This record gives sequence, structure tokens and C-alpha cells, in this order.
Amino acid sequence: MELINNIWDELEGHWTDLKRQRDYFTKHSGRLEVQGHEAKVHAVGWSCCGTRLATGSFDRTVSIYNVDNETAKVVVNCKGHDESVDQLCWHPHNQNLLITASTDKTVKMWDTRVNRCVHSKTTKGENINVTWSPDGKSIAIGNKDDLITFIDAESFEIVKEHSCKIEVNEISWNRCSDLFFMSNGHGCIDILRYPDLEFVQSLKAHPANCICLKFDLTGKYFATGSADALVSLWDTDELVCLRTFSRLDWPVRTVSFSFDSRLLASGSEDLSIDISHIQTGEHVAEVTCNAPTFAVAWSPNKPLLAFACDDKDKHDRDAGTVQIYGLSSRK
Repeated sequence: MELINNIWDELEGHWTDLKRQRDYFTKHSGRLEVQGHEAKVHAVGWSCCGTRLATGSFDRTVSIYNVDNETAKVVVNCKGHDESVDQLCWHPHNQNLLITASTDKTVKMWDTRVNRCVHSKTTKGENINVTWSPDGKSIAIGNKDDLITFIDAESFEIVKEHSCKIEVNEISWNRCSDLFFMSNGHGCIDILRYPDLEFVQSLKAHPANCICLKFDLTGKYFATGSADALVSLWDTDELVCLRTFSRLDWPVRTVSFSFDSRLLASGSEDLSIDISHIQTGEHVAEVTCNAPTFAVAWSPNKPLLAFACDDKDKHDRDAGTVQIYGLSSRK
């Protein structure tokens, strides 16, 4: 009987939290739009402290914004890549270091204290994905030829390469940095032991191409988005699917967990971003957009969602903007 009561109390707590989240975003549905580029924005990411936001663009630059008191301002526009900046990733513990991956076949490390590139490494292909291990020691880059390159974060030297026979999309380490996850074109999540890259397991996550993959900040969950328009939520320890979210109609390009692991945002070619409640699977809020979404990213310490879409200006040119959702509705 005590067990039943505990389960009931837990469920009741989840539904109470769902109502709280819905009420919050009813009052905080305001948004801020900032232009930081001359072409479309492909990548968005927050620093670990949550006061800086970075964007990578087709215009070959990286913009860094200070975000404070519901305002955002571009503080620097970093130049150095020769082609589109398709992905970026901040250091998990150092708010000053940022990695960018470009189709110019390079990966660069930027130090925001001096606002310049401090390391650059040429790779074997056009880079489209990048991730930093949670322990801060390793960086992984994925290219269009499905080659994963591993770089030592301190020396910035290539230490390993892993070639895949099928299309590899988004990549990530688990919280302990001892397992490496890869989403692929067969709808699977392949798991390798790190650093020896020994094959561990392949999870059949979707019946179609698995496009994106993200862990929450605690490492308890990870989510996948697919060409089947579904988002799947997984338990990291048990490697079982907990639930799916099916409110989008087009292939899911990008997913992100909120800082408290209560919410999951999903973006696609739909003209809206879905925000779902993790524990109940219920809808919390919808962020309307004027164009398909390229990237979404929750702040690491606030209920603020940054996102980039294929927006155009009044002359039908790339707007080069990033938006932040979750501000007071009076803004």
C-alpha cells in the first residue's frame, strides 16, 4: 500500500509540475530577436554560465552575445573560417572556450577573453558536427564522409579516427565520458566504449534516419529526433525508450533539454517549435516560427530557449538572426 501511495504521489507531482510549467510560459511567452550575421544561422549554443550565447552562420563567422536581464547584445563577431560554420560547442566547464566545426575542413577553438582563435586543426573532410566530452578532455568532430575525428582538448592534436560505413549524424558522449553515442541513417544509435572505441551496442531508435541526439545536463536522459517526425526519450542507464513525442509533422532536426531536465524542445520544418513535459509527455508550449528551424538550445540555468530559423528579411534575404524565447510577455 505504501508503494502505491508513493507512486501516486510521484504522478501527482508530475501533473502539478506540468500545470506550473504551462502557467509559467503563458506569462513568459515573450521573445527577443538579435541580428548577428549576414546569412542564415546554422548553430546555436550557450556557455556553461548561461550569460553568453554563440551562433555559427553560413556567412563563415561566429557571433558571441552577452545575455543579461532579458537583453542580448553582440559583443564580437569572430572571423577565420573559409566556409560555413555548421556546428559549435562550448567547453562544459570553462565559459571562455568555444569549438566550431566548418565545411572548410577545419575545427577551431576560440577564447572569448581575447576574442580570437587560439587553436586550429585541419581535418580530412567537411565538418558538420562537433561535441565536447563532459569531462572537458576530448573533442569529437564528424564530417560528411562519416569519419569521426577525436582531438585531445589540451594539446589540440588528433588522437583517434573512427570511420563509419553508414551515415553518421549527431554525436555525443554520456555524462561519464566513457561511452560515445552516434545517431545514424538507419535510425539507430550506435554506442562505443571510449577511449578504445570498442563497439558496445546498437539501439533501434527509429524506423527512419536518426538526425539528432542530445543528453540532458544530468546525463539521466537522452533524446533522439528522426526523419519520421518523432522524438524519442531514452533512459541512459537502462537504454530503454521511455516515451515518444509526435506533435511535429516534418523531420526533426534539433532537440534540447531544459536546464532542470523537465522540458524538451524540438524543431523541424514545421513552423513551430514544440516544448514538451518530460515526465508526462504532455504539451507545454508552442513557439511559432516564420520558417523552418535549424537549431534550438535551452539555457543551462534559466528557462530561456534560443533558436535559429531560416528567416528572411523584407527583401527576402537571409535575416541572420537568433531568437530567445521565455521572456516576460510584457516585453
